[in-house]
Amino acid sequence: MPLHPQTVSFLKVLAAWTAPPPDAGDRTEPTIEEMRSRLDEAFPAVRRELPQVRDLTVRRPGGSVPVRLYRPAPPGRGPLPAVVYLHGGGWVLGGVDNVDAACRDLAAATGCVVLNVGYRLAPEHPFPAAVDDAWAVVASVAREPERYGVLPGAVAVAGDSAGGNLAAVAALLARDRGVPLVHQLLVYPVTDTAMDTPSWRRYASGYGLDAGTLARFMRLYRGGADPSDFRLAPLRAPDLAGVAPATVITAECDILRDEAEAYARRLAASGVPVELRRYDGVVHAFFLLPEIFDAGVRAMDFAVRRLRAAFDARTREGTCHGQRAV
Repeated sequence: MPLHPQTVSFLKVLAAWTAPPPDAGDRTEPTIEEMRSRLDEAFPAVRRELPQVRDLTVRRPGGSVPVRLYRPAPPGRGPLPAVVYLHGGGWVLGGVDNVDAACRDLAAATGCVVLNVGYRLAPEHPFPAAVDDAWAVVASVAREPERYGVLPGAVAVAGDSAGGNLAAVAALLARDRGVPLVHQLLVYPVTDTAMDTPSWRRYASGYGLDAGTLARFMRLYRGGADPSDFRLAPLRAPDLAGVAPATVITAECDILRDEAEAYARRLAASGVPVELRRYDGVVHAFFLLPEIFDAGVRAMDFAVRRLRAAFDARTREGTCHGQRAV
């Protein structure tokens, strides 16, 4: 399918953002520091007001993880389900502020508490620092729901790109460590370290997320770790049975399309309820840019419906077992 006109316009803006600065000399790509400094300016978003938005920290071994909590109802309204959201950026870029608008929208549309995780970035903090931070937040919300105003047993994980990788890994860790999750929302997630799929080759350059850039980020994040470690490559996990039900969203013109869809197929083959939806004519990052992509609006609506259905089912189950519903 040809690129959507909105995609063509987006790629023109992105090309200017990813170009090295005029004084870069012979460099053909910006430094990590230059990319980080430009990220906030690249695609400004409208941030909706919510009844409660506050910054807090979650303890982890040796330190703490910054988290921004969004609550779509006043604190006294009672406990709500929760979504732990993990941002993208190749484990190297991004942070809480870069997905702030999307997390506000997600909280308002789902009626859930959203926790936006500022996990540590590579190369300063290589693998498994991001995994450890993501897990610390998921475990805290699941085990201390009252601290966050969250309904016990009603926690989901979500993330885009590298954040989708972390969300998938967190769901596997939750299964292995006896922490029940209601759902996992994986938006064009990184699921493997092989970098050898047909979509990786077909969309390697000129479609937003270049193969060379992600390979560079993967090297910085992975360091000397085993590339088959499931915490790097959840597609290589020996067994996916028993993880939380999933929603997987992909973009047609994205190097990550095939590995994300392969993960959805493996989940289904393992007996995990999963729904996969591909959006044609668009590229990586479309989900977070509703101001640019109509498909981003549709994908967010789809994700919201899936999360609400998962939480509604959990609420009905809790009511049947005598627990207090939302």
